[in-house]
Amino acid sequence: MSRIFITGDAGFIGFHLAKQLLALGHTVAGYDAISAYYSPRLKQSRLDLLCQSSEFSHTTGRLEDARELAGAMRTFQPDIVVHLAAQAGVRYSITNPEEYISSNIVGSATLLDVLREVPPAHLMLASTSSVYGGNVRAPFSELDTTDAPLSLYAATKRSMESLAHSFSHLHQVPTTVFRFFTVYGPWGRPDMALFKFVRAILNDEPIDIYGFGKMRRDFTYVDDLVRAILKLSQAVPAVAAPIGERDSLSKVAPFRIVNIAGGSPTELMTFVSAIEHSLGRIARKNLMPMQPGDVVSTFADTRLLHDLIGELPSTPVPEGVARFVDWYMADGVSTLDVSGVTQGRTH
Repeated sequence: MSRIFITGDAGFIGFHLAKQLLALGHTVAGYDAISAYYSPRLKQSRLDLLCQSSEFSHTTGRLEDARELAGAMRTFQPDIVVHLAAQAGVRYSITNPEEYISSNIVGSATLLDVLREVPPAHLMLASTSSVYGGNVRAPFSELDTTDAPLSLYAATKRSMESLAHSFSHLHQVPTTVFRFFTVYGPWGRPDMALFKFVRAILNDEPIDIYGFGKMRRDFTYVDDLVRAILKLSQAVPAVAAPIGERDSLSKVAPFRIVNIAGGSPTELMTFVSAIEHSLGRIARKNLMPMQPGDVVSTFADTRLLHDLIGELPSTPVPEGVARFVDWYMADGVSTLDVSGVTQGRTH
């Protein structure tokens, strides 16, 4: 069994990953600021569930706090580090750029500096499909250029990727960066479309549908994502050992980038229809133009993921949406203060 350190363990994906690792018998330590970007009560509820395991420990702190972070890392001595903590959200980055620079760039650089002292056997970092930005090729391949970000969020995550590559090269730490594509599911973030749409429809409030409903997203159910991360943790990059011509393995570092997605884009209106079906209600829809920083479509090339782990995320969107709705209705989410996004860090 391994010792895994997760930054952002109180977050949506970090919570699900930690829960699955604990179920498999691993020892997990988490690090999270429990910030007010969205409901701290929701984050604390996730942590409360994780803390039921004797193999889980948590430190509350900010990534930029090198002393706190280093202390937690030295105490735990991890085999694997999974860096999920970040300031998320494309639209929030437009009005609060300093949060993204502090968390995603300064915070990530601080983590890498700390790891010079306690280098893991495998470092894994979360990036985003947003880094593909103005890329006009589809599906998005890990070998495509990512030099045209459309939002500050995307730019900061691409900067994190570059920092991680230089760290991997200088210190020979095997590093995998995974690019997520629109992850959804139970215990998700309240600022994301699924959470907002379900809440609004149940309250008979209109929902805002950007891009006039023509936008397409490569939705990825959270359990599928976690399974992919677990399998990728065993696919440790090695210098000059590519697995084929599609491999994104660096020529100068044990560093690889991998898309994690379903590989099948869904139109936003189809996504809304799945929500309506699960709720048994019809949404009142405001069709609106795209917002700054958004892209029309995301579509992942998942062949490298398949080459590495032999299994692709497969939960159909209607099934994944139904699971979210079941969780929302059964677990009393309406009693939590999850009403919106506020200023503050989410790492």
